Amino acid sequence: METLEVQTPYPITTTTIITTVGHDDYDDDVSSIEQVRLTVTNTDDPTLPVWTFRMWFLGILSCSLLSFLNQFFNNRTKPLIITQITIQVAVLPIGHFLHAVLPKAQFRIPGFGSKLFSLNPGPFNMKEHVLITIFANAESAFGNGPTYDVGIVTIIKAFYKRKISFMAGWLLIITTQVLGYGWVGLLRKYVVEPAHMWWPSTLVQVSLFW
Repeated sequence: METLEVQTPYPITTTTIITTVGHDDYDDDVSSIEQVRLTVTNTDDPTLPVWTFRMWFLGILSCSLLSFLNQFFNNRTKPLIITQITIQVAVLPIGHFLHAVLPKAQFRIPGFGSKLFSLNPGPFNMKEHVLITIFANAESAFGNGPTYDVGIVTIIKAFYKRKISFMAGWLLIITTQVLGYGWVGLLRKYVVEPAHMWWPSTLVQVSLFW
């Protein structure tokens, strides 16, 4: 009668290595909201030009045009409101058109040393598009037409028959407009930078940039 020998294999030891380096930074950059993760990327390309001639030209033009049109149509019985999303969509083909027609030659500006400048530093990119939209949004009162403080100046003149100088009215409007940006700067650490802070009404507009 034969004997069957059973050998016990060597025990297999499994070592699990848990890496926690940079975990907090990863959590700070990745949103816990699925809609935000699917819409907004958490990467950045620092090589993209930002302060370009196209950005300043289209940004100032869009802000001025949107301000004029909204104020012009605001005095109607049924006001016609042109939101910043209209500018956001319209400037995209214009930006690509400027990239095609502007000269790419580099030049120097007196007072800036040996730094080279160009009217056309490269293709129209997302950062330029975002800043132009911010310019347009600076005029719009949360997408609801002209700034609220223009109504204050109008009421003072039309209903109270009081005089207000151009400088006083201009300071009133500019001060209240930049007040929002000031609060954002003060509360940036709490309402802008954390990944879990998200704004549903802005998410739709942000999705148009990608």
